[in-house]
Amino acid sequence: QVQLVESGGGLVQPGGSLRLSCAASGFTFKNYAMKWYRQAPGKERELVAAITSAGSTNYADSVKGRFLISRDNAKNTMYLQMNSLKPEDTAMYYCNTWLVLRDHWGQGTQVTVSS
Repeated sequence: QVQLVESGGGLVQPGGSLRLSCAASGFTFKNYAMKWYRQAPGKERELVAAITSAGSTNYADSVKGRFLISRDNAKNTMYLQMNSLKPEDTAMYYCNTWLVLRDHWGQGTQVTVSS
């Protein structure tokens, strides 16, 4: 059974940093691309960053240069280092992977950027 568990969210001031984690289980983590999405109240869910099984990365324009996605295959864990956070980064952040012909999602972790 595929399971994705996010952690690391919280309340941070503008300009601050947070590191999100996504612990994966139930599949061979190292073989699959992983993604971070976010959804702010009243908005559609959007792709934030993605990392392939080989470690190649892509970012939304809004987070380029501020966020860094990474993975530790030995720990079956993906990370999102978020720096220079802005109020518009406030959202629920979700871990995602596609396998067995469908999307799999974690429960999400809330990030709030506010003074």
